Amino acid sequence: MSVLRAEAADRRATGRREVPQSMVERMTTIMEAFTSPSTRLSLEDVARVTGLPRSTAHRIMNQLVGLSWIQHSPGGYSLGSRALGLGTGSATYTELREAAAEDLRELHLQTGLVVHLAVLDGADVRYLDKVGGRYASKVPSRVGDRRPAHCTALGKAMLATLAAEDVDALLVGGPLRRMTRHSIGDVGTLHQELTRVRARKGAAIDRGECHLEVGCVAAAIPGPEGPLGAVSLVGDPTVNFERLVPLVLSVSRGIAGRMDRRRSSRSAADAPAAGGWSADTLDRLVAVGSDAWL
Repeated sequence: MSVLRAEAADRRATGRREVPQSMVERMTTIMEAFTSPSTRLSLEDVARVTGLPRSTAHRIMNQLVGLSWIQHSPGGYSLGSRALGLGTGSATYTELREAAAEDLRELHLQTGLVVHLAVLDGADVRYLDKVGGRYASKVPSRVGDRRPAHCTALGKAMLATLAAEDVDALLVGGPLRRMTRHSIGDVGTLHQELTRVRARKGAAIDRGECHLEVGCVAAAIPGPEGPLGAVSLVGDPTVNFERLVPLVLSVSRGIAGRMDRRRSSRSAADAPAAGGWSADTLDRLVAVGSDAWL
C-alpha cells in the first residue's frame, strides 16, 4: 500500500488526474497511448498521456517489453510483436516494416490510395502496416489482421512466386474459402490466376474478391528464399489498377533491395576477422578484457 500512497501523493502534488488502480487497467491505459503502429513515445510521453507516475509507467512498460507487447529502441517505445498480432520471434517482420515505411508513405502521397504491407502466413496474408488518408476508414483491414491469401491481391502476388506444388501444399483441405461472390473458389482457377499474375511481371489485381467495395493491386517483395512480403495499393474497385502496376512493382523491388543491403551489412559485420573472430566478437572481448585488467 505504501506504493499506492506515494503515487496518490505524487498526483496531488502535480495536479494529475486520478488514474486506474488495477494493473490490468494501467496496462490498458499505456497500450492505448500508442494510437498507431508507427507511434513512438518516450517514457515522459507515456507518463504525460496516461497520467501515471513516471516510475509506475517505467515499471509496467519494462514488463510489457519483456512480454513483447511493447518494443524499446533508441528512438523510443513502440508497439511490439504481440500488440501487432504477429506473435513472438518477429524480428524479420519488424525489420521489413522499418525498411518499407518510407516507401509506403510515399506511395500514399503519390496516389492518394491506402497502402498495405503484408506477409504470407501459411494460407493467409497477415497485415504488417497500413497507411492511408480519409479513405482508410472504408478499407476494413487492421494491422495484425489475417485474410485468405487467394482472396487478396497481396496473397496472389506472393503465391505466384511459389512453385505450383508449394501452392497446393499450402491450400490443402478441400474447396477454397470464399469471402465474396467474386472470390476464387477452387485451386484450379487459382492456378490460372497465378499464371496471369506472372505474365503481369508479378503484379496481382483484386476487384471485390476479399471485400466487395474494395479493389487493389499488389506486388511481392522478392527474397532469397521466397517472398519477404508484399505491398498493395487499395481503393475503390473502379480505380484503373493496371495503370499502377509499374509503380507498385518498382516500390516492391526497391524494398527488396533495401532488405538485401541490410542482410549484406549484417553478414559483413559477422564476417571473421584475420584471426578467425568476427569484428563484433573481438570488440566484446576487448571490452571484457579491459574491465578485467582494471
